[in-house]
Amino acid sequence: MKIVFTILMTWSVFAVSGSSAFAHGGGTDSNGCHTNHKTGDYHCH
Repeated sequence: MKIVFTILMTWSVFAVSGSSAFAHGGGTDSNGCHTNHKTGDYHCH
């Protein structure tokens, strides 16, 4: 029974502490990448 409690608590921590991702504008090329015009960085998603 202790293992079930541990698994549930671990799952709960991961479920609650998920990080947020914020989208940004801009199209992507055929590789799924684009240039950030503010910083000049070229990155892929």
